[in-house]
This record gives sequence, structure tokens and C-alpha cells, in this order.
Amino acid sequence: MKINLPFIQIAGVHSLEEAQMLADLGVKYIGFPLRLDFNKEDISEEKASRIISILPDNVKPILITYEDRADEIINMCDMLNCSNVQIHGVILIDQLRKLRKKRKDIFIIKSLVVGRSSNEILYRNMRRYEPLVDAFITDTYDLVSGASGATGKTHDLNISADIVKLSSLPVILAGGLNKDNVKEAIIKVRPGGVDSHTGVEGIDGFKNPEKIQSFLSEAASGFDAIK
Repeated sequence: MKINLPFIQIAGVHSLEEAQMLADLGVKYIGFPLRLDFNKEDISEEKASRIISILPDNVKPILITYEDRADEIINMCDMLNCSNVQIHGVILIDQLRKLRKKRKDIFIIKSLVVGRSSNEILYRNMRRYEPLVDAFITDTYDLVSGASGATGKTHDLNISADIVKLSSLPVILAGGLNKDNVKEAIIKVRPGGVDSHTGVEGIDGFKNPEKIQSFLSEAASGFDAIK
């Protein structure tokens, strides 16, 4: 297993300075969203690769992508020198099986987006993905924009709590999490990890150190409460 639990990820960086700030604050997992289906990338793949190459050894990068072709996912991981990938879009089981067969060293996190389909389909997809991935991440579908991530919106936490109970794999909770709601969400859902993107940004769209510090503290308090 390439991630440690509890897992706390901050997703989306705009520069080396921002990534260094996250590392200095104690963030251990940084998500790099690339090849997205809706939102614009914060940085290019080349810039992400440069940032990853000089991250401290105790900070692990996570490729977040909507890419749905196994070979391209492998190419991206190799180019970034990143062995953890969060597949956030729809991917065919055959492609997922191909990815797992060709690269057993890649730790695969698969999204389960609440609200994009019925709960029955969501749970069925979880069962189909389960033998082929290493962890799940739940997130929120935005009915207005059609976005499946970085929406800043929460979802029905009862659904994520059900997924945690049903899954044999670690489940990471995402979707509108911030310093004010993350502790309560952890206690309710009991996930293996949490992720925040827009919830730790200032009005300028950049990561805010005070919000990140508070988020990390509240998340740690939440995980301590469910030990």
C-alpha cells in the first residue's frame, strides 16, 4: 500500500511556492489535477513534473485525472514520476484491468461521485471496481455545472457512510470539505481519509495557509475521535 491512513490530501497547486507551503505546513499528500473534463488545469503537466521532482521525500504526489485510457495513464505517471493515481472520471473495466495488469506498482484510487447516478448504480460500480483498485474517493456531482469534482459542494454524507461500510477498501471523503465541517464529516462517515481542494482556498483562488492549518488540525481531531 502506497498511502498511509488516515490520509489527508490537499488537491490543486498553482506553483512550486504553493507546493512548498503545503509541505511546510505538514501536508503529506498533494493532488495534481491534470487532463480534466470540466475545470481548467491549475498548471501544465510539465510544470507539475518539475514540482514533483523537488518535493520532499515525505510528501507524496497524487495524479488526479479524467484520462480513461490505461496506456495514457501509465505514460502520465511515468512522465510525472508519480506512482499514485486518482481516476476521477468514467473508465471502462477493460481499461482498468489493463492498467492493473501492466502496472501493479501504481496505487489506484477510483472516484465514486455521489449524485451523478442513482445510489444503486453507484454501489454496483463500487463492486465492479473493487477487485481492480486500491481505494475509493467519494465526491460531489454538481447538477448545475455538470462538474464531478472541485465543486465546493457537499453531498449526502449518509451515502459516503454507506460506502465506507460496504467497501473492503479504504474510502477517502471529498466534496465541499473545509475547516468548519471536516471534523463532523469524519465522525459521521468514518472514512480512511479526506481531501480538500477549493475548501482551503482564499477568495483569490490560491491555497490559504491559515485555512490549511485549521483544516489539518480539525481533520486530525476528527480521526482521533474515531480511533
